[in-house]
Amino acid sequence: MTVAKDEKSRPEAGGGRVPDPEGTRRNILEIASREFALNGLSGARIDEIAARTRFSKRMIYYYFGDKEGLYLRALEEAYRQVREGEAQLDIEGLPPVAALTRLVEFTFEHHHQHEDFIRMVMIENIHHGQYLKQSDAIRDLNVTAIDHISRIYSRGVAEGIFRPGLDPVELHWQVSALCFFNVSNRATFSMIFGRDFGAPEQLERLKKNTVEMMLRFVAKDDPSPA
Repeated sequence: MTVAKDEKSRPEAGGGRVPDPEGTRRNILEIASREFALNGLSGARIDEIAARTRFSKRMIYYYFGDKEGLYLRALEEAYRQVREGEAQLDIEGLPPVAALTRLVEFTFEHHHQHEDFIRMVMIENIHHGQYLKQSDAIRDLNVTAIDHISRIYSRGVAEGIFRPGLDPVELHWQVSALCFFNVSNRATFSMIFGRDFGAPEQLERLKKNTVEMMLRFVAKDDPSPA
């Protein structure tokens, strides 16, 4: 994957010089993410991505090197969005139970609102994470996610609310698993059981249940106050 870096040699679109390289990248990534989420890495076509943007294939290759380079950047962008959303949560001053509740609610809502993220992660799992492992950016982004939940959990343990001995990485795994499944398997569950698992009232119930399961999982066995 080779990405050109000399801005002086930046290609032109529509016969004029591109005035906003960052805007160009964002537009290409937005369209490319939808194409990859819909068709996967092998099924996505640079021709189709170019047709849906106002930029040429030449410009896409200039900024991202090749299709795999574009896919990796789209994957990084998908993770960046969820991690940035977590970082913007104002929960540091909340009690541990309220903080964990808000974090789980955010994850549930984000996954529901960003189905392309779920599809991108599913596609990367089909590839056994081979592209993700090339990205230092994704590893760094997910370190912040573990730090976030670890601080909440540590405060809960210190206050005698959460049981000790749990692994923050596994806590993150459990939250992700519960919220992820609600999107990844929504269509099949809806068809099999004849119920719309995407209906607003159903989503609210599922979100509430997800929060309750996580709170029960971390709760200290001794119900007496600290």
